[in-house]
Amino acid sequence: MQQKFTFIDLFAGIGGFHTAAVRNGGECVFASEIDSHAQAAYFANYGIQPHGDITQIDASNIPDHDLLLGGFPCQPFSIIGKGQGFDDIRGTLFFDIVRILQAKRPQAFVLENVKRLASHHKGKTLARILDALDELGYNTSWKILNALDYGLPQKRERVILVGFLDHTINFFWPEKVAQYIPLAHLLEQTVDEKHFVSQRIYEKRHAVHQSQYQPGIWHENKSGNVASHPYSCALRAGASYNYLLVDGKRRLTPREMLRLQGFPDTFEIVCSDTQTRKQAGNAVPVPMIQAVIQEVLCTQTKTKKQQTQNKYRAVSVGRVSQLSYL
Repeated sequence: MQQKFTFIDLFAGIGGFHTAAVRNGGECVFASEIDSHAQAAYFANYGIQPHGDITQIDASNIPDHDLLLGGFPCQPFSIIGKGQGFDDIRGTLFFDIVRILQAKRPQAFVLENVKRLASHHKGKTLARILDALDELGYNTSWKILNALDYGLPQKRERVILVGFLDHTINFFWPEKVAQYIPLAHLLEQTVDEKHFVSQRIYEKRHAVHQSQYQPGIWHENKSGNVASHPYSCALRAGASYNYLLVDGKRRLTPREMLRLQGFPDTFEIVCSDTQTRKQAGNAVPVPMIQAVIQEVLCTQTKTKKQQTQNKYRAVSVGRVSQLSYL
């Protein structure tokens, strides 16, 4: 039986966190997203109109909730490790998460960011984030997870932070799955000609690379080197148009990109190809986040059960002691 809980969805994008949470029994009571196109996609699929700029929203106007979720943008922190408490994160969007946690005190949170957050400013940025969460009283863990390890044919590594108000909780990260979905299962059989590259690009790619994978995703890095894999490299919102090519022939379709992030085919595409490509590139891998949220809920349930048992034992021992004394 699923555990019912409420959550808020910050920096919501097109709802990767939302989909993952609902699959675990969650109910969204508030969402915030500044991009109007992502707002339109969110409303079309979840029936919730996200609020706009989170920096302009008073935390007192946000409903109480059990779980705070958010894939916050990683802006460079202007002051790092100066011992100025919360003042050294003001001006960053992470500060808005802090002020909401401070005001609403949800029992737990799950946050997501790019892999390079772990090494940004020689680790000082992440250290300051952890310090800020610790100052709020949250027991926080973090780890770099890869979507490939949670069933998706996409190498997408992200920093995940999980925190609990209950410091007795001992959180364990979700186990990896044995295999990811074969790429062929996510590719569309019929693809519009507009997604195919020009003859010039096709010849250029095939002149420098031959792939052993069929199907495979050909990835061109910033140096112009081309490599292929039986999975996709990380989707990126700002990547060049031909950054990833299926068999060196065509670009991924919007539906394929959504599938690579774990969105179901029932997800309605209401924006242009350009906007949907951007939205998919900014989204979180749904199965990976779903596994994390499930582990958060299971950990909380186990801890509460153990606390109840310990309390019962303590009462029983106390009664025995009283009887012995009598």
